[in-house]
Amino acid sequence: MPPLTAREVYQLLRDAALEVRPLKRLDEQPEPGHVHVDLEGWRLNLGFEGNRLRHCLRCQSPDGRMGEPDSWQRYGTDLVSLLSTWEQAQIERLCTAVTQ
Repeated sequence: MPPLTAREVYQLLRDAALEVRPLKRLDEQPEPGHVHVDLEGWRLNLGFEGNRLRHCLRCQSPDGRMGEPDSWQRYGTDLVSLLSTWEQAQIERLCTAVTQ
């Protein structure tokens, strides 16, 4: 199976920012600064610094395909940099809102 592309995962986060797909924060948090979320079966491990989204550490699609920064950055693509300032703020708000 081919790995997920940065563009695929960006679109997923964009849909969450627009609230087209519901973002659900999972209880499992492996270490400080990491937030696991579910978007309709897609599992993402997001890296935060405080309340700021810094990067996506890993993504798994419902069909089992995986994506990680090593494969995305190989082409010079930083997934979070594809998000607009507004989209990034929305993701940060949603991740914070679901924990309160």
